[in-house]
Amino acid sequence: MSSKSNDADISTQNKPSQGWAAYKRLLNYAKPYWPVFCVAFIGYALYGASQAMSAKWLQSVVDSVEGGRLDDRIWLAVAVLGIFALRGIGTFLGNYCISYVARFVVHGLRTDLFDRMLLLPAQYYHHHSSGEMLAQLTFNVEQVTGAVTDAVKVLIREGLTVIGLFGYLFYLNWKLTLIFIAAAPFIGIVVSIASKRMRKLGHKIQKSVGDITSSASESIQGYQVVRVYGGTSFERGRFHGASDLNRRQFMKLVVAESINTPVVQFLVAMALAVLMYLAMSPSVMGSMSTGEFVAFITAAGMITKPLRLLTEINVMVQKGISAAEAVFATMDQEAEKDLGLQRVDRAAGHLSFDSVSFTYPDTSDRVLSDFSLDVPQGTTIALVGKSGSGKSTVAGLLPRFNDSWAGQILLDGLPIEDYQLASLREQIAIVSQSVVLFNGSIAENIAYGSMSSASLEQIQAAAEAAHVMEFAERLPEGLHTQVGESGVLLSGGQRQRIAIARAILKDAPILIMDEATSALDTESERHIQDALEGVMKDRTTLVIAHRLSTIEKADMIVVMDQGRIIEKGIHSDLLKIEGAYAQLYKMQFSELVDD
Repeated sequence: MSSKSNDADISTQNKPSQGWAAYKRLLNYAKPYWPVFCVAFIGYALYGASQAMSAKWLQSVVDSVEGGRLDDRIWLAVAVLGIFALRGIGTFLGNYCISYVARFVVHGLRTDLFDRMLLLPAQYYHHHSSGEMLAQLTFNVEQVTGAVTDAVKVLIREGLTVIGLFGYLFYLNWKLTLIFIAAAPFIGIVVSIASKRMRKLGHKIQKSVGDITSSASESIQGYQVVRVYGGTSFERGRFHGASDLNRRQFMKLVVAESINTPVVQFLVAMALAVLMYLAMSPSVMGSMSTGEFVAFITAAGMITKPLRLLTEINVMVQKGISAAEAVFATMDQEAEKDLGLQRVDRAAGHLSFDSVSFTYPDTSDRVLSDFSLDVPQGTTIALVGKSGSGKSTVAGLLPRFNDSWAGQILLDGLPIEDYQLASLREQIAIVSQSVVLFNGSIAENIAYGSMSSASLEQIQAAAEAAHVMEFAERLPEGLHTQVGESGVLLSGGQRQRIAIARAILKDAPILIMDEATSALDTESERHIQDALEGVMKDRTTLVIAHRLSTIEKADMIVVMDQGRIIEKGIHSDLLKIEGAYAQLYKMQFSELVDD
């Protein structure tokens, strides 16, 4: 994403109405827990009441001492215990209940965000790094915690405290109390200016965290390439730069926060100074008892702390709002289009491409042009050609990883967009060059997803067919051996065989093999080819191959160049016409002879 678009997003999201809308949407996650929230409110109301009671208790102490009513010491002593007990109960109820609500809010937000990410189209993943998306699931969602937990807790607790103390001040002398209220507009102006600045910085901090996680994840995952190609210094500089940018953005936020708080405190101090001056005038003192005067000044002084805390929650709220806006922006992304209504238990597997053209979004280069091909049920079609000829694009269109093509792609006579996405993908098994394994056992990776209920016998049969057992039997825990993150504990050929076993276990009517044997040595490839011949039988198979020796027995070989079909036929016929396929075959054959 360009810097211009980021700046545009930030400037748009800085509008107060949008910020308030994001915060209201965030608070909607708390609605199901409103009874617990009410208990928290009651707890903080008890806390706020205890503060006002403290000022009233002090008034009673001064008046009792001044009036010589020393016998009041018994109930005064009991009263102070009651006030602190009330404060303790209120604090516990408020803190526990508001944290309970907040963690459920964060949990709901995080799971909704992850659920949306699972449904986003491939194009979104092409334009957003994994580090950026992980930062949203971790850092951004935790920033929301501050707005939901700490900010709401302080807002309710200190807000009710201020209300209680102001109520007591009005009870004692309403004219003097208006002095405090006169300072409120000036405090509001300061907070408003600081809010805009802090939300803008919040967006920049979130982007810098995404840069940090992206840089770190790429360097960690590609550590071998980094070290072999001397990229250590470059990656170190990239990570240090991202971390330093994050540091600078945080310091700018600290500056804004540090200026905001003293200015607000000074405005409150000015109001308190005027209050002291007027309160000690003879006309005012004459109408108040000593206890009332001391209690009034004490209560006025006690208000300064909650007022300061209330202004400081602005930082947490603004960071939470900016984080929520980023999270909601992802959640509002349009999911994969799934308008199909057709469901099928098991398709026959007849595929037809009719004048299909395709251009990737945000590019002008057409990847496929007028691509037409009929693939009868149970046949094996091999796509060959130079890199960039469009072979993998054809394979990616079948499970609808990419949409918006022109022309028609039919499965058993129906356009594939008429099928429900889940039903369509149930008919397809894929083995790609880039094997994806998850951090679990070999068996768990073979019986992945909807196949997790497969029996151990079924898993073993698929493993045998893919020659996984050939190496699994030598491992201490066999099929229950852990493969590590991305299968790092296995060789490339072993990972590839597990992926093939996964496809075998799925037993789908359509099989896509995208350079499936590229990571295998010659001996392993021979074994796998024998296994694949059995797997491909009675299945519609689309093979994308670089090694032409692996597709000689295909029912049809389709030669592609610049998104078009330039030749098609069986192996022997294509060699006879001495066209593009024959040249590719001779080139590979001569390379094998040289080796």
